[in-house]
Amino acid sequence: MTLTTPALLFPAISLLLLAYTNRFLVLAQLIRELNEREGAQVRQLVVRQIANLKKRIVLIRSMQAYGVLSFLLCTLSMFCLFMLWELAGQLSFAASLIALLVSLALSLYEIQISCDAINIELESMQERTKP
Repeated sequence: MTLTTPALLFPAISLLLLAYTNRFLVLAQLIRELNEREGAQVRQLVVRQIANLKKRIVLIRSMQAYGVLSFLLCTLSMFCLFMLWELAGQLSFAASLIALLVSLALSLYEIQISCDAINIELESMQERTKP
C-alpha cells in the first residue's frame, strides 16, 4: 500500500462532509421556518414532524462525526505510511473505511426518514383537499 491510496479518499470525504453540512443547514432553516409558522399553536401534524426532525438532527450529527473520524484516520494512515509503519498505516486506513461505511449507512437511514417527513407533508395536503 502506498501513500497515495488513502490520499484518494480525501476529495470524496471532503465532498461528503460538505453534503452533510448542507443537509444540516437546510434542516436548521426548515426548523426555524416551522417555528415561525406555527407559533404558540402546534398542530398534531407538526408534532409528528418535530419528532422526525429531532431524529434527523441526531443522525446528521452522527454522520458528520463518523465522516470526520474517517478523515482523521485517513490522515493518520498517510502519516503512518510516510513514516514507513506499514501495518499501522493499513490498520488505520481500514478503520477509516469502516468509519466511512458507518457514515454512509447513517446517511441512507437519514434519507429514509427524510422521505417519511415528505410523506407527512403529503398527508397534510391530502387532508386539506378533502371536502
